[in-house]
Amino acid sequence: MTLDLLIRARSALLPDGPRECSIGISEGRIVSIGAWSDPDPADRTVELADDEVLLPGLVDSHVHVNEPGRTAWEGFATATAAAAAGGITTLVDMPLNSIPPTCDVDALGQKRAVAARQCSIDVGFWGGAIPGNLAELRALHDAGVFGFKCFLLPSGVEEFPPLDDGGLAAAMREIASFDGLLIVHAEDPGVVRDAPHDRRYESFVDSRPPEAENRSIRRLIEFAADTGCRVHVLHLSSAAALPMIADARARGLPLTVETCPHYLVFEAGAIPDGATQFKCCPPIRDEANRDALWDGLRGGVIDCVVSDHSPCTPDLKQLDTGDFADAWGGIASIQLGLPAVWTEARTRGFALADVVRWMSQRPAELVGLGAKGKLAPGYDADLCVFVPDAEFVVDVAELKHKNPVTPYAGRTLTGVVRSTWLRGVAINDQVGTGRLLSRGEG
Repeated sequence: MTLDLLIRARSALLPDGPRECSIGISEGRIVSIGAWSDPDPADRTVELADDEVLLPGLVDSHVHVNEPGRTAWEGFATATAAAAAGGITTLVDMPLNSIPPTCDVDALGQKRAVAARQCSIDVGFWGGAIPGNLAELRALHDAGVFGFKCFLLPSGVEEFPPLDDGGLAAAMREIASFDGLLIVHAEDPGVVRDAPHDRRYESFVDSRPPEAENRSIRRLIEFAADTGCRVHVLHLSSAAALPMIADARARGLPLTVETCPHYLVFEAGAIPDGATQFKCCPPIRDEANRDALWDGLRGGVIDCVVSDHSPCTPDLKQLDTGDFADAWGGIASIQLGLPAVWTEARTRGFALADVVRWMSQRPAELVGLGAKGKLAPGYDADLCVFVPDAEFVVDVAELKHKNPVTPYAGRTLTGVVRSTWLRGVAINDQVGTGRLLSRGEG
């Protein structure tokens, strides 16, 4: 057989660890892994530089693309271009911040129609669980969404209201009936307070204490035990919740959890007053909490690391006033997640294989993408060519997401993505040809 492409890498991160190899690709999939010098016939051969490591393309299961409806904030063309520049080959779009939100099959159809022919990488979709759409959940599941997102307190947009305890229990029973997945923004409205109108980051953090997350997660664990519903906790900020999550897992409950690069890189004490580009919900907490989240990754309690890319227009960040109460809460970072996490991880004794497990393999497993997340025969030839020892300073003018706001601006990071490949084709050569995925595909 003549291969479409043969890639020779002095280091490729395979499931059993990094090694020198050649990877044969045909019809968009990996078909062979051999010795670096194997003389396999191929239509094209690419030899990576000695400083480059071949990784599986990353999978980001938490991205707010915001199109249609709030396309000034972001859109499929810009979000997927930024993702590709950061080594991401698959993302799953959140159901809110777009108008309409993805809470029924018609809205899913509208979003898929808008996304078609705009995406540089593969894109899937979450559905939403909100008051009044219980009867829509099974139909959305059958239409191919990867699961259902809900909030337990106001989301920040009025068209995506939160579930109360009764609505949460009903949604979990319904989703469990077809073995779906519920993903949850877990903050308790009874604990969260209105942030004061000032520039102090400390005041904002105090308004959303760890107990807001802890109480909601405790309730989710109780409801999961009652209903059998698979539950995933989004963007964990409070490390104090880790023991109860570990205990729930030990009892066999179907509970998973993610955290985000900004919780692993930044710490509250270093955030200047008025720096609203750092505002997100739940908030970035103190240094001890950050260290404990890393311990949660080390111990396997935290499953994956995803971006929660949630951009907006610069005016909504209130950069002129620095008012944390009025500023939109969201971090724009989809292009920077891999170097941001690697920069911090390597100083803590983690290997690149750990980062790839958190940011590629485990997110793919979470959403059931059985052909993504590994360099192995039978998997999609989704690839990231990464230089782990190269440094760069983040210049917002070079970022590909729509609005030039990010808390990483001016920060020195280690690890450069030199190229990203989707099904064996360099993404620069196929802009706009990413596939729209349904649950069970990819």
